[in-house]
Amino acid sequence: MATVSRLSAPGPAASASPTLKPRSSQSKILIGFYGGSNFNAKVSSSRLAVRNNPAIGGPLVVRCSQVDGNGVPVKRTVLHDLYEKEGQSPWYDNLCRPITDLLPLIASGVRGVTSNPAIFQKAISSSDAYNDQFSWSLNSRVAKIKLLEYARELVQSGKDIEAAYWELVVKDIQDACKLFEPIYEQTDGADGYVSVEVSPRLADDTKGTVEAAKWLHKVVDRPNVYIKIPATAACVPSIKDVISLGISVNVTLIFSLSRYEAVIDAYLDGLEASGLNDLSRVTSVASFFVSRVDTLIDKKLEKIANTEALDLRGKAAVAQAALAYQLYQKKFSGPRWEALVKKGAKKQRLLWASTSVKNPAYPDTLYVAPLIGPDTVSTMPDQALQAFVDHGAVARTIDSNVSVAEGIYSALEKLGIDWNDVGTQLEAEGVDSFKKAFDSLLNTLQEKGNSLKFVSL
Repeated sequence: MATVSRLSAPGPAASASPTLKPRSSQSKILIGFYGGSNFNAKVSSSRLAVRNNPAIGGPLVVRCSQVDGNGVPVKRTVLHDLYEKEGQSPWYDNLCRPITDLLPLIASGVRGVTSNPAIFQKAISSSDAYNDQFSWSLNSRVAKIKLLEYARELVQSGKDIEAAYWELVVKDIQDACKLFEPIYEQTDGADGYVSVEVSPRLADDTKGTVEAAKWLHKVVDRPNVYIKIPATAACVPSIKDVISLGISVNVTLIFSLSRYEAVIDAYLDGLEASGLNDLSRVTSVASFFVSRVDTLIDKKLEKIANTEALDLRGKAAVAQAALAYQLYQKKFSGPRWEALVKKGAKKQRLLWASTSVKNPAYPDTLYVAPLIGPDTVSTMPDQALQAFVDHGAVARTIDSNVSVAEGIYSALEKLGIDWNDVGTQLEAEGVDSFKKAFDSLLNTLQEKGNSLKFVSL
C-alpha cells in the first residue's frame, strides 16, 4: 500500500410528506453530450443548447455542441429555482470521464460535484476512458499510443497501483474543478465545489487522515476542491486539524444527530484554532446521509411488525434530517458563532447525501423534496436528479413540519429504535463499503497494469 509520503503529484501526462409527488409518467429530461477535440477546447468553446428531438417523441434533450455563438439559450430548470428561490444548492453525486459531460448539467443548474471511492470504482472499472485516456473523445490511434506509453511508465518506474489510482483521480478532480470554477468565483467561494475523499483505509487513523488531506489539497491545487473526511470517531479530531490548516472539508458518512453535533464542534474548533484573521476561504459541508437510514430502520420496524411500527416505515430518515437542520440553526448562532463571523467565517452547510430511493414503493423524490431549505446542499445521483428535474416542486419544506418530525423520532425511540446504534451500524457499513470498492478497484488496476506490460503497439 502506498503511504502519503510516497505519493507524488501527477506529471503532465496525468495532468412521505404532503409536498411529495408520485412518480410521473410524463416525458423525462434526457442529458446527452457531443464530444469535441480535447478538454480545454471543450471548456472554452462549447455552446450548450436545448432542443426538442421529434425522433424521441418530444422529451427535452440537453446537448452540448461545439457551435461558435449559435447555441440556443439553455432552458431554465427547477434546479435554478431551487438555488435562486430557496437557497439550496443542487449538486451531482457522480463523476466519470469524459469530465465535460458535466457541462450540460452545469447549464441545467447543477452547482457542484461529489465523489467517493465507490463512484470511482464504477467509473474506472467499467469505462474504457481510463484505459485509452483521451481516445474516448478523440478516437485516435495517437491518443491510445500516448496512454499506453504513459501506463508503461507507471508500471516500469515501480510506482505502486495506489499511486497510479491517485493520479487518475486527481486529474478528474482537477478537470471538474475547472468546470465549476466560474460558479466558485461568482459566489465568492460559497459554491462550485468538487469533492474528493481520502483513502477509506484511513477511517480509523486520525493522523494519517490529516496527512492524506494535506497531500490531496496540495496536489489537486484548486481553490474549489473539498477534501472528504469520514465522520468516524477517529476522524472527527482530524476534521478540526484539517480545518485549522485552512483546508476546506466535506465531512461524509454522518448518520446520527450526536455525531453531527460532534462534526459541527470540530469545524468550529478548527476555525478557532486556525489563527487566521480572514476565515472567508475556509468552508465546509456536513454530509448527512438519508436513504440508508430508512433502509435499516424499515427492516427493524418490519421485525416489530405491529401497526404502529409498520406505519412509520419510510419516515425515519426525513424526520431525523429535519431535526439535523434544527441543530444546524442552533449551533450556527449565538456569541461563539458571531465572534467567528467577524473574521469572515462561513457556516458549515448541511449537505443531504444518499438521496436516491432504495425502496421502489416510495416516491422517487422522497429524499429531495422534503429537505429543501436555505444554506443547504442536496447532492443527487442520476436517478434522484432526473426525477426532481422532471417533476420536483420547489418550496421550503425542511422546517415546515418540525413537530411532526419530533413526534416520529420519539415514536421510533419508544419502539426500541436506538438512534445512536443505527448511526454506528450505518457508519461501519459505509466505511466497509468504501473499503471494498477501493480494494476492488486497486485489484482491477493491478490486472490492467499487468496486461499493459504485454501490449504490443
